[in-house]
Amino acid sequence: MNKKTGKVYLIGAGPGDPGLLTIKAMECIKKADVVVYDYLASPFLLKYAGENAEIIYVGKKGGDHTMAQDKINFLLAEKGTQGLTVARLKGGDPFIFGRGGEEAEVLIDKKIPFEIIPGVTSAIAAPAYAGIPLTHRKHASSVCLITGHEDPLKRETSIKWDALAKNDNTLVFLMGVKNLSHITENLILNGKAPDTPVALVRWGTTAKQETITGCLDNIVEKVKAAGLKPPAVIIVGSVVSLRQKMKWFEKAPLFGKKIIVTRARAQASDLIALLREKGAECIEMPVIKIVSPSDNSHLVNSVKKINLFDWIIFTSVNGVKFFFETLFNEKKDVRALSHVKFACIGPATTLKLKEFGIISDIVPETYRAESVAEAFADIPLENKKILLPRAKKARSVLPDELKKMGADVSEVIAYETVPEEMDLNQFTEILKEKQVDMVTFTSSSTVENFKALMPKDKFQSIVSNASSACIGPVTAKTALNHGIQPDIIASDYTIPGLVTSIIEYFKGSKS
Repeated sequence: MNKKTGKVYLIGAGPGDPGLLTIKAMECIKKADVVVYDYLASPFLLKYAGENAEIIYVGKKGGDHTMAQDKINFLLAEKGTQGLTVARLKGGDPFIFGRGGEEAEVLIDKKIPFEIIPGVTSAIAAPAYAGIPLTHRKHASSVCLITGHEDPLKRETSIKWDALAKNDNTLVFLMGVKNLSHITENLILNGKAPDTPVALVRWGTTAKQETITGCLDNIVEKVKAAGLKPPAVIIVGSVVSLRQKMKWFEKAPLFGKKIIVTRARAQASDLIALLREKGAECIEMPVIKIVSPSDNSHLVNSVKKINLFDWIIFTSVNGVKFFFETLFNEKKDVRALSHVKFACIGPATTLKLKEFGIISDIVPETYRAESVAEAFADIPLENKKILLPRAKKARSVLPDELKKMGADVSEVIAYETVPEEMDLNQFTEILKEKQVDMVTFTSSSTVENFKALMPKDKFQSIVSNASSACIGPVTAKTALNHGIQPDIIASDYTIPGLVTSIIEYFKGSKS
């Protein structure tokens, strides 16, 4: 028997927006041996889990249970007794109608150490993202949180409808969509004015957020007409009237747009963060993975002879990353580069180099290889030795132009892109069913691998169902060569530039 006892963290995973996860929750996910998550916890949070962590989905939504609660309790206890660290992700806050108390009681009975990590509850977050302040000096001085779905085994309700109906506080019902008529009827019968404002916020804080407003006497009909389904938060009170003035999230330029990000998982976070900030729902489909080359001996030899080089030119963040990894592996540091001058393509590459304490001597005005050659026009390169660490498959424009200027160019492979392994069924289905508004491509390799992964007989019909955005003309040319017609070619060949172009595209489609 394993004498070591593990620990279970009951974690509030927040209401849906991954940015609302607490730092402490993120740290617990990172160190967990097992991650157990439910229907309302954003799958995006799983990116924080370790490579070797066991991921278990126990999704629960109204009447549809992947795993019953008693089995979840048993699972947590079992993993804990095996000496494992368990991160139990629960939508919202574990102690606000999350049955976290029941799970904690089981762990106490089994003498398994546990910790509660509070989360942002949808009861607060969903109204906030809908522009509804739960308290306001002119409207409500208190808030009452009520379950909209009482334990069906209870003989009598514990909800004091008369007390709820006869004061002016804000009422927030969770899990109450199916019982909406029951809720409104009881409030009106017990004295609540029929014209009291009501709002339902579905999938609050996410790009799928949907808000319906009305009054106690008509909200049921409005919800039925809209076909609104769970999960949703119900807000009752005069504060709902402030929504028209205060709604902000649904005004975001990309709100409601579903966008596929094909960039490598390790580098997708900046693009995803910018798109989410503008209201988009992002689907990660990393078709490539950036890895060290199978043979990096040429880069290693160049690093060993770094004293022979006059210039190093970086064309990407990855080139910087893998060059310095190799430098450090060879027991060298930036002091070995004191005699070298640097050139970088693009602001992201320049910033990455700066992380190592080096400011690039040349940063071209535009972010293409041709512009680097132009930047060297007034710099004597005759017999100058230039190191060019870059991808395995890269255009020959830059080294060719530099050689014409008399430079001795050593082009070495610093990294390569390989196809990412993934289950494509879900992606091909959502593309076929027109559930996606746009697919983004940030390099030629993302285009090539995207096409390689798609079923050949269905490729054209799939890509025609969504718009496509390319980070620049080189990527766009590759897209055209592979049968993809770019709807967007960013004029600024950066991630922020790509996002700006996407916003302008959708803004134009509305006009």
